[in-house]
Amino acid sequence: MAERDLYRNRDFIPDFDAIMKETEARSRAFADTVRVERNVKYGPTERQSFDLVFPPDPTPGAPLHMFIHGGYWRAGSKEAHTLVAAPVIAAGGIAVLVSYDLMPGTRLAEIVAQVRSAARHLVEMAPGIGADPARFTVSGHSAGAHLASLLASEAPGDAGLPDFPPLRGMLLVSGIYDLSGIPGSFLKDEARMTDHEARNWSPLLARHLAGPQRIITRGEAETAPFQNQAIALNATLDREGQATELRIEPNRNHLSIVFDLADPGAPLGRRLQGLVQAS
Repeated sequence: MAERDLYRNRDFIPDFDAIMKETEARSRAFADTVRVERNVKYGPTERQSFDLVFPPDPTPGAPLHMFIHGGYWRAGSKEAHTLVAAPVIAAGGIAVLVSYDLMPGTRLAEIVAQVRSAARHLVEMAPGIGADPARFTVSGHSAGAHLASLLASEAPGDAGLPDFPPLRGMLLVSGIYDLSGIPGSFLKDEARMTDHEARNWSPLLARHLAGPQRIITRGEAETAPFQNQAIALNATLDREGQATELRIEPNRNHLSIVFDLADPGAPLGRRLQGLVQAS
C-alpha cells in the first residue's frame, strides 16, 4: 500500500468536510451578532481585501489584530473564518480577516508581498477606525501561519530587509515553516510550488526580527510535519534569542484547532485574547 501523504490532512481527519462546513456556519452565525465591514481594499485585485469586525462598544486606541486564513496558499477565504474574531472582540480589539490571491495563478512571492502590504495598510488606517497602530498583533492558521511568520522575518527570497509595520506579537497555529516537502506533495498540481519558491520562502531558512512575541502551537492529533516544524521553528527562534512560547492543543486536529482558536472560553482562545489585551 502506498504511503499516505502527511500534508494531505483530509486523509487523517474522517470528518474533514463536516468540520469545514461547521467552521463556515459558525462564522456566518457570529457575523450576525457583530458589526462587520466587508471587503475593504488594500490592493488592486478582488481578493486583496479584508473584513473589519468591531467590538460592540469600541473605545479609542483599541488593539488591532489581523488573522490570515489557510488553505495551502491555493484555497480558503476570510469569510469562512469570521468566527476567529470572537476572542479579539472579547479583548476589546478590532479584528481584521485578510484574504490574498491564490496559487497557482499567483506566485508565492507575490502572496507574501500582498500580506505584508495588507499589514502596512492596516497600521496606516488604524487611527481612522479607532485602533492604536502601536497595538498591532497577528495570527494565522496553516498556510496563514506561514504567511504571518514572514511579517517579522527576512526570508532568503527577500531583496534586503522588507518594510514591516510595528508588530507586538503573533500567534502561529498549525503552520508550515519548511516548504521543501510541498512541491512533491499532493499539492504539486494544485499549487505548483517550485523548489526555488520553497527555498526562498521557508521561515526555517529566514532571519527573524527581534521584537514581537511569537506563540507557536499545533493540534495534538496533527501529522508529523506540523508537529516537527512547530518544534523546529521554536528552536530556531530560541537560538536567536527571540521571545517564544511553544504549545500543543490536546485532542485537536488540523481543522478542529480553529474552533479552540475562536472560542474565548478555550485555552487557545484565551491565549489569543490575552495576546490582544497585552498589546
